[in-house]
Amino acid sequence: MGASLTAQLVALSIPQVLQAIVDGPLSDGDAASVVPLALLVLGLGVLEALLVALRRWFVLKPGTRVEASMRNTLYAKLQDLPVSFHDRWPSGQLLSRAVSDLNLIRRWMSFGLVLLTVNLIVILVGIGILVSMNWMLGLAFLVASLPLWVVGYRFEGRYSEVSRRSQDQQGDLATAVEESVHGIRVLKAFGRGKHALTTFRAQAETLRSTELEKGRLEAAIWFWLIVIPAIALAGCLVLGVWLAAQGTLTVGELVAFFATAGVLAWPIESIGFLLAFTLDARAATDRYFDIIDSRNDIVDPERPVSIERPRGELAFRDVHFRYQDSPERFGDLLDGVDLVVRPGETMALVGLTGSGKTTMTALATRLYDVTAGAVELDGVDVRALSREELRRHIAMAFEDATLFSASVRDNVLLGRPELTGDAAADPAVAAEAERVLEEALRIAQAGFAHGLPDGLDTKVGEEGMSLSGGQRQRLALARAIAANPAVLVLDDPLSALDVATEAKVEAELRRVLADTTALIVAHRPSTVMLADRVGLLEDGRITAVGTHSELLATSEHYRFVISSLEDEERGRQAESTDRIEDAADELDEREEVAR
Repeated sequence: MGASLTAQLVALSIPQVLQAIVDGPLSDGDAASVVPLALLVLGLGVLEALLVALRRWFVLKPGTRVEASMRNTLYAKLQDLPVSFHDRWPSGQLLSRAVSDLNLIRRWMSFGLVLLTVNLIVILVGIGILVSMNWMLGLAFLVASLPLWVVGYRFEGRYSEVSRRSQDQQGDLATAVEESVHGIRVLKAFGRGKHALTTFRAQAETLRSTELEKGRLEAAIWFWLIVIPAIALAGCLVLGVWLAAQGTLTVGELVAFFATAGVLAWPIESIGFLLAFTLDARAATDRYFDIIDSRNDIVDPERPVSIERPRGELAFRDVHFRYQDSPERFGDLLDGVDLVVRPGETMALVGLTGSGKTTMTALATRLYDVTAGAVELDGVDVRALSREELRRHIAMAFEDATLFSASVRDNVLLGRPELTGDAAADPAVAAEAERVLEEALRIAQAGFAHGLPDGLDTKVGEEGMSLSGGQRQRLALARAIAANPAVLVLDDPLSALDVATEAKVEAELRRVLADTTALIVAHRPSTVMLADRVGLLEDGRITAVGTHSELLATSEHYRFVISSLEDEERGRQAESTDRIEDAADELDEREEVAR
């Protein structure tokens, strides 16, 4: 701001030199005296240019540093916010705030804020100079320019709303693109590409209409910012010539007056652009703080408790839970759950679809917090532990296996940061990492990873979509096993596996789970057989706990649930058999053609 303001003040001083030239050497006919003054004008011009260059140099590093800091803060906030926040917010909206909005804020701080502040000061100083030259001309110029403030005030109110709407629509459009890219297989499989394009075009046309509305508002403000000063100058020119004819104003003063007004032309005209820029930046800042100011109810306690050597007892004590946006008339999804998983025990959790099994597993690691009651680890409420420690003791594998755009090695060792990164440079650490990795892959039957193009260093692509569903699930299971937790929570992590591979994984899991507490959401009878005991979730409560045979003998609802699981299993196996037979028939046909 200092460099820019000094540059503008230097520019305002040039007309004063011009006045001295006109009223001095030019009036006297002393050509020799013009040269020093002309060199002074040249020197002032060069100084102004250097100061403008300095302004740009000064803002470059701080502007990018602030943008990077804000982006890091936003990303850290997104990582810290609970899953319930991400359930509500489209990823495209978050992406547009992290990229487009922050880029806009950085450009405004580096350019818009500086010029808006400086240009307003220059306008005030310039008007003061004009009034000091001749109070009648200066006052006339000021009065003629007053409508600009009225126009600017009206513009601010209308443009703010349109600017925010435009940026929100850009976020919606980014969400549409992201969903289409991630769901490209579904769109192609159902032949709905044209439908997606039609929807996208409609959203894009809505954004285009909003941008046109912004353009019309900007055109209107530019019109008035150019016309009103031009009218003011025209009026001042008539008045100035009359004053010069009357002898109350010298020709040099008249030249200096209009030269000064010329210097003020750009600051005045730029107000419209800078005002629009500022309003866009304000909307971007509001959108940024929509995220930063979001409340996070799942936080670490002020004085967290630590469990040095967890035994692995996981207990649900009168647990109630309702999703934040769930209507109250539907009641709690979990309505007084009581369940204790003993250390080293494998507990299967069964129930009808929608009974809340997955929700129970999410409560264990505080992906959500209970509405009432408590979840305890070794008798300690999980809310009394820091989230980092809690998630170090309890690892999860989900049915919907998500992998990251990284190597197989990095994905599997995600939960063991002490074995990755710079620490892996130590040969002993590297050897331990390799042992853990190979053990986890063996247990999860994920040996296929060695056959990938670059082996365990193969990048699996965005969300692991370059792999099959079963391969992704096995790597996700290996990741949970490699974390070496005291409690392993598995949300049906074997659903995409074939029968033979599932049997091998379960055989290995029986050995591993002998010393590990496990809570497994079961969607098939074979998973139930893996458990020491079974918990039956019904109407938001655990209505029965026992071995598989005990519950078959005592619980009618359990028999119904198991029967449903067996029907689903038979259907899945029949479908798998059909696929194998179809593949065999196709192979026979190819061999016949080859013969």
